Amino acid sequence: MKTECVADISMNSVLAEYSRQLYEQYGLLMVDTSYGTGSHTIVNTEEHLRNYVQKNLELSLPGKVLGQNTMLGMYCKDANITGNSFASDNNGAVLNRQILAYMGADVIGSLVSDVEENVMTLQESGFDTTDVDAMARENQEEIDEIELPTIINDEGEEEQVSLGNPADTVNSNRGIGPLNLAISDRSQISDTVVNLSEYASHREKNKGTGLNDDLDMSIAKRALIEQYYYEKCGYYGAEMEKSLLKYQMEYLAYGENSDYANLGHVAGTLLFWRQASNMLYLFNCGPKVEAADMMASLLTAVMLVPELKELVKYSILFAWTFAESISDLKILFNGGRVPLAKSDDTWQLGLEAMFSFRDYDGGDCGEGLYYKDYLRMIVFMTDFNIKTQRLMDIMEMDIRKTSGNADFKIDHCLDCFRAEIEIGTSYGYGATIDRVYGYEE
Repeated sequence: MKTECVADISMNSVLAEYSRQLYEQYGLLMVDTSYGTGSHTIVNTEEHLRNYVQKNLELSLPGKVLGQNTMLGMYCKDANITGNSFASDNNGAVLNRQILAYMGADVIGSLVSDVEENVMTLQESGFDTTDVDAMARENQEEIDEIELPTIINDEGEEEQVSLGNPADTVNSNRGIGPLNLAISDRSQISDTVVNLSEYASHREKNKGTGLNDDLDMSIAKRALIEQYYYEKCGYYGAEMEKSLLKYQMEYLAYGENSDYANLGHVAGTLLFWRQASNMLYLFNCGPKVEAADMMASLLTAVMLVPELKELVKYSILFAWTFAESISDLKILFNGGRVPLAKSDDTWQLGLEAMFSFRDYDGGDCGEGLYYKDYLRMIVFMTDFNIKTQRLMDIMEMDIRKTSGNADFKIDHCLDCFRAEIEIGTSYGYGATIDRVYGYEE
């Protein structure tokens, strides 16, 4: 009985040495087997276990003073960890199981269901698959194929006239990139860059023995883990002081080595979606199409190329779509709302205003989704296993910022272990105890 009690107490004592920083920042209970030394090995934990077993078999201080002996003179002959599971085992299944244990008391609210509904609307409308830029390029190529009239210049040479398409004023800005157009002041953007080769998703990870590393993932469980991301990770406009990369949700989605690159990918995705949505509205708005048609008619009549009228009209509409979409990005990055689908009330730029779209300072459409809502859609649509790997990177980045944890590695964080404890006695008797202990065992 005493040997069993000692085994139980000792193994519980090992689990009591969980990483305080991992618990405080992420609510997870795991033992960092390096114990802050930089030496990552389960041998360290075995040594801790042996010490606990031996201490629990020794006499108390009063007993030693009185010269007493322990019953049967018991001592720890050996203690070995014969099975284990680490956070990154089975593609992060162990980590996700702990996250679910942490989130267990939470009720899945409307947040996740709203994200799912928005994604469904996005996909059913084709906003995530309609490449408006490709359509605009194809339209421009057709314009370029038509030969324009020629004139004799002041030097007596024949010269092809310029079409002077007003859409070119807008299109000349496309190469600047959506992020630079949406956020002109680079000082607003985090300049943090990391070396990804140092983190879990980019290195060969330590593996356990397969002890308790299974996870039966359901839709409801996945929704809880999605909710966990929102609680523990920062993003543009809601950065966390503890974080190394400031745009952690953006990193979950794109996995680039800098905040700027990850935010740039988000801007590119938002522009893709917004152009598809805005094109659908604009091309079906009679008054706006008529305005573009009139502008194209005047231009092509003056230039004596009436055959270009339809192509020029569509080039103007594509440019208008682009300008409106950049204005949407400005609104989102400035903390405003933009609906998934525009209406007459939420459309921002008139035809004339599109030429000075870069001066638009962003406001609010009065309804719709915030940046964080669009970002959650992007993260939700990212492969689940990839997000798990990147979450481990984020945890390592943040824990390493804390005192005494410069070499923290999530794949050496122990969740569950099996131990074989051998007890000897001064009378030659012995006993072997085999136990499995974990935070959920």
